[in-house]
Amino acid sequence: MSFPLAHRVAAELHPDPSRVVAQLFLPGEELHQARSRAGTIADRILALTEIEVQHCATRLVEEFEPRHREYQQLLLRHAAIVASHVDEQTVLSSARALLLGASFTAEYATEAAALCNPSAVAHPDQSGLEPGQLRVAVSLRAIGEGHISSIGFCEAIIGPGAQWSFTNRDLPVVTGETSPAPWSNEQLRAVLTDQGSLDELTNALLHALPDIFDATDLEHALTEAPTDLLTRPGGLASVDLIRRVVFSAYQVAFPENTTLPQRILRPSAVEESDGMEDARFTCFTDDNGAVEYRATYTAYDGHRIAPRLLLSPDLRHFRTQRLAGLAARNKGMALFPRLVDGRHLALCRTDGENISLASSLDGYNWSAPKRIHAPVEVWETLQVGNCGPPIETDRGWLVLTHGVGPMRIYVIAALLLDLDDPSQVIGRLSQPLLAPDRDEQDGYVPNVVYSCGGVVHDGRLWLPFGIDDSRIGVMWAPLDELLDALVTVT
Repeated sequence: MSFPLAHRVAAELHPDPSRVVAQLFLPGEELHQARSRAGTIADRILALTEIEVQHCATRLVEEFEPRHREYQQLLLRHAAIVASHVDEQTVLSSARALLLGASFTAEYATEAAALCNPSAVAHPDQSGLEPGQLRVAVSLRAIGEGHISSIGFCEAIIGPGAQWSFTNRDLPVVTGETSPAPWSNEQLRAVLTDQGSLDELTNALLHALPDIFDATDLEHALTEAPTDLLTRPGGLASVDLIRRVVFSAYQVAFPENTTLPQRILRPSAVEESDGMEDARFTCFTDDNGAVEYRATYTAYDGHRIAPRLLLSPDLRHFRTQRLAGLAARNKGMALFPRLVDGRHLALCRTDGENISLASSLDGYNWSAPKRIHAPVEVWETLQVGNCGPPIETDRGWLVLTHGVGPMRIYVIAALLLDLDDPSQVIGRLSQPLLAPDRDEQDGYVPNVVYSCGGVVHDGRLWLPFGIDDSRIGVMWAPLDELLDALVTVT
């Protein structure tokens, strides 16, 4: 059941269990045992005859090389990781090194459990299109074994007219090259303050670090830190914390000859070890006209959540780090696509049930949020939040919302915020724009339609949306008619 202006299209996207990555696997450690079984396994590989090794290695390469980019190089990297279990006098043949590496490698199906919560933005490449078409980049929440989420991507073509078509999702999946990212001293201070972790030691380290620094600079500062501070009660805990925070910032570069659907961002920091959830992408344009892709997402370590910022100039190079401030305390932050009155703005749901507005001077440290919309209708009785970044129109900021009502049914609605003062709600829908249809009630999480962002093209609002945290559908609505339908709020 949905608002008459919502038009579903036939395009759907389903999870694909063949989208696998090969990752390091250390038997024993996955069960949190005190002793890894790596040494015993390495001994078994060394005991095999060369004929057995050649046969096994050949079979592995034939079967798995088509499924992974640079498969043999990956196996050799994994072999090098466990090389301490091999006597340094032992010379491994190429085949034995491959087999050793494969014994500590496992495939992980990135979306074996579900595919949901998409966010759409204009693609950086608009070449080769027909008149009236727009290529969009769509981020996806891919959920695999252990309910661990990654950020995947796909592409779609909108138009001409009321058409949406997903393009082929190329294989193999590629994870990219990860490296530490730089910090600003001010940003680190904000994060440590946010966590209540500014003490004499962390203050001394911040004072010793340059304005822009990386993990190498931190280690140098630690070597120069006063011994009295390092050895006092709590010193080791402070060192562990600041290291963990600094190493949580990283960047990922994907090979130039990969396509966007091949790329996937997988957990690389401790605070996101159990998932990277619900990226909300926007094309951010600064006051000088420079455009950058920005997204917020929720990091989860199995116990706590942490809002994080993702930046990219081209959707091939990414940088991510922790956000700070009173507004960065819960899920679902959504960034405005430009500065408003010289400030970064974001919608958030810090208290878990209302939509609030926060501001920031630098885009990293966020002010205390101000509530702008609380549940009004029965279909948002439990909570209300955003469904992606605000969309600028000539009448105001269009904000797609999710409301949760009786039987934990999720629906999608809309608000309109004043262009110059987005803290003012000037319009809202009095009924859902989109609600689960009969064939959208059953899935991983029943009775849910949910989105992390849409785009406007050729007079239509286009919104890909997750269905029951299982698959993805697409709808459109005529923009002017949708804006006309908003009830004036005084």
